[in-house]
Amino acid sequence: MSHPEMRVEALTDRFNHALGCDKPDFRELDLGSPVSPLRRARNGAATSAPGGAAPASTSSSSSSNRSSSSSSGSVTGKTGAMSSNTLSKRSDIVGGGEVCGSTEAESTRSPAPPPRNFRPGHARSKSAGAPLIFSSSSGVNSPIHNALPTGNICPSGKIVKTGMAQKSVSRSDVLGSGLGNYGHGSIMRGGGSSSSSSSSSDSEELKRAGNELYKRGHFAEALLLYDRAIALVPDNAAYRSNRAAALTGLRRFGLAVRECEEAVRLDPGYGRAHQRLAALHLRLGRVESARNHLFLQGQQPDPTELHKLVTVERHLNRCTEARKSVDWKSALREGDAAIAAGADASPQLFACRAEALLKLHQLEEADSALAKIPKFEPLPPSCLRTKIFGMLSEAYPFFVRAQIEMALGRFENAVTAAEKAGLTDPRNVEVATLLNCVRLVTRARSHGNELFNAGKFAEACVAYGEGLKFDQSNPVLYCNRAACWSKLGQWERSIEDCNQALRIQPNYTKALLRRAASNEKLERWVESVRDYEILRKELPGDNEVAEALFHAQVALKKSRGEEVYNLKFGGEVEEVSGLDQLRAAVSSPGVSVILFKTASNLQCNQICPFMDTLCMRYPSVNFLKVDVEESKDVAKTENVRIVPTFKIYKNGSRVKEMICPSQQVLEYSLRHYSL
Repeated sequence: MSHPEMRVEALTDRFNHALGCDKPDFRELDLGSPVSPLRRARNGAATSAPGGAAPASTSSSSSSNRSSSSSSGSVTGKTGAMSSNTLSKRSDIVGGGEVCGSTEAESTRSPAPPPRNFRPGHARSKSAGAPLIFSSSSGVNSPIHNALPTGNICPSGKIVKTGMAQKSVSRSDVLGSGLGNYGHGSIMRGGGSSSSSSSSSDSEELKRAGNELYKRGHFAEALLLYDRAIALVPDNAAYRSNRAAALTGLRRFGLAVRECEEAVRLDPGYGRAHQRLAALHLRLGRVESARNHLFLQGQQPDPTELHKLVTVERHLNRCTEARKSVDWKSALREGDAAIAAGADASPQLFACRAEALLKLHQLEEADSALAKIPKFEPLPPSCLRTKIFGMLSEAYPFFVRAQIEMALGRFENAVTAAEKAGLTDPRNVEVATLLNCVRLVTRARSHGNELFNAGKFAEACVAYGEGLKFDQSNPVLYCNRAACWSKLGQWERSIEDCNQALRIQPNYTKALLRRAASNEKLERWVESVRDYEILRKELPGDNEVAEALFHAQVALKKSRGEEVYNLKFGGEVEEVSGLDQLRAAVSSPGVSVILFKTASNLQCNQICPFMDTLCMRYPSVNFLKVDVEESKDVAKTENVRIVPTFKIYKNGSRVKEMICPSQQVLEYSLRHYSL
């Protein structure tokens, strides 16, 4: 029979090879690891992690093993007397004290009561027969020297082979669980182990291999092995708890909670499962549920988890008070603090962040925050009745989504989200009010669109106004009504509604377009040019916006009394080859920008494409370029010694000179002198 350590290692390698995963170097992970290796005490005995199982027996128990007697033959099922110190205890330690098979010798007539640290959820042999009897070829009364069952933990902390396998026998040694509660790994003669014993042994090997993968951060591969162990022994609480740890590492929190609850159901006093369940609830922002499992009767709560719970609870209470008082800046700050303190997987706190940004008129940021709300498998029914901000916690993300979707003009999505919130928490007044509001606003907007398309602009104004009675912060309705005012020639009222829409959503392109067009009608050229320039940045490839900007810039120049002629939309950068050509260009009315460059200079080659972009962005400006190597007389006259050099002329006079400017500085100067 091969050495047990070699057998475990070989089986672990075989599982790793079957999964196709490498074996990276070990690295520490603070993810609620299911593995807690034994530590050596000063006296040489092996000790478990804090809160774990009892330490393995010392050498005195091993010496008593050598004095114990055995009967001849294989296990018969009859009971035999054996003292309680005959065999050393064995502990398989997982998850900071998860024991999967502790052993305890039983008396001949009646089983001894379980020790204090016995946990019923752990895998144990189910036979109630006598202790394991080892066969020997030396006869009934022949003592067995060094008869320590293989798999027991010795004072050295290692699994050793016993003296039983030293003699050559015709029957093979089979690793089985035995008939007594000695833990997995006891030796039976003749290969007579039952199927249940074999399943328990295999499941322990799967668990240990899964623990090794977990320590290396291979959570998916570890999960597969835990699943196989559970398939062999479904009622083992430790396997369920280890599976929850792997699911947590994969951020599958819904299933992790279910597995922890199953472990607690199998073993209600299983402290490690309660601790893991408390940590999961805390990450989900469920403070009361976390407290119920953290303060388990008879156990001292972990100080670190207790500090997290208190901190998260404090920030969550402050966030709730800020939301009640409509202090959205404080609600945003306290919600973020609760997430940072430990509730990093709470959909409700991320939804609160999105709602606060919406109320602060940061609609784009709110939409981005909405997309970052954690999503995972549904939680078990026991978690569905908790509340946040006075409504059921599962309804709140739908509640926030409905508000943001409506503000962005996605009315159908808003109705769907509001209806889901209403189905989840039908008795909540806030949810019912929002659902009614979303339906009325959506109906008003649809009716207004129908009237607008029919050319009934005055009636459409009234319809959009009805929707605004139910939602006074809807930028879409304001912008739609502004379009109606434009059709009716009421430019001031159109600008007013556009201003309202832009206060809620500053980069709302439709509102900017309608306000710029209305300002054009009122010949407010400065305001019109300003809006078109913003749109030109937002929509750089839109030729209609570029042309509208060009005409507004020309009109602005005319309004200031400047001479404007021969200006064409969509001009190109003009190549200057002579001094006369340069003087004719810069002496014309308006603004001219000249780039002095060389073909071999890297900075010149980098700035030239941006010069082409500016030409399209500012069509009313003349753009020129001079190669100083080909036109040396021009470079000498302009006193250009370093390239790239930019010069800006306005109405024949030089107003600005820049040597090697950045793109930002160049455009800022150009915008300043082109107005």
